Amino acid sequence: MNIKFTKMHGLGNDFVVIDCISQNISLNQEQIRFIADRHFGIGCDQILLVEKATGDADFFYRIYNADGGEVEQCGNGARCFVRFVHDHGLTQKNPVRVTTLSGEITPVLQKNGDVTVNMGTPRFEPEQIPFIADKQAVTYLLDVEGKTVKISVLSMGNPHAVRIVENIETAPVNSEGAFIETHPRFPKRVNVGYMQIQSRQHIRLRVFERGAGETLACGTGACAAVVAGIRQNLLDTPVTVSTRGGDLSIYWEGNNTPVMMTGPAVTVFEGEINL
Repeated sequence: MNIKFTKMHGLGNDFVVIDCISQNISLNQEQIRFIADRHFGIGCDQILLVEKATGDADFFYRIYNADGGEVEQCGNGARCFVRFVHDHGLTQKNPVRVTTLSGEITPVLQKNGDVTVNMGTPRFEPEQIPFIADKQAVTYLLDVEGKTVKISVLSMGNPHAVRIVENIETAPVNSEGAFIETHPRFPKRVNVGYMQIQSRQHIRLRVFERGAGETLACGTGACAAVVAGIRQNLLDTPVTVSTRGGDLSIYWEGNNTPVMMTGPAVTVFEGEINL
């Protein structure tokens, strides 16, 4: 089976994007892992499938992590998605209505090539994340390898735990992040963000992504970190989020309003692979 693909990235968070409208494609977990493998396949953090929508939306957006697991949402991927469908002539609409497993998003392609995505309203009820807790709170205490850490927990269409640290360069992102990802209080695992506050409108962020490990950037992780900081009265919107791959701009007015994310989406190369 020959598959045409496009390699893209959003701030170094990289994707293999596959048009499943022009091609009849069906991938199993083993094939997804092979494509994502950086030594034997193409190499990526996630695989994004562009599919026909059911209902009134323009497209359906399917996301697979490098380990082969399907996930609900990906912010950097959403920006690459809308850039892909415009560049490949699949639509001229702007904004584009895109359905995901977690609901509908509406990315807008800006004139400078950046993409703004309405990421939806954050959810804080533990059962909606999901997270095991007696009641909703702004922060929670979590037992991690013999010590107790304070985290914020929320859903941006996918689950996030956010931890504030003094220095993200020395933060235990890979060791502790891997432990928190599979902590029993997160039934569907969790993305783990480490946030260093520079000012009330600037943070630095590293994220250990569920099923992918640490990535150079995480769009939903950036949204979750800003929401967590604003809820703790530590940040003011809009907030610049500096990741290892570059900067995102996150805007959130609080309460039941959506989170708006703006950042770049870049095409690296196009190719064809035989599975």
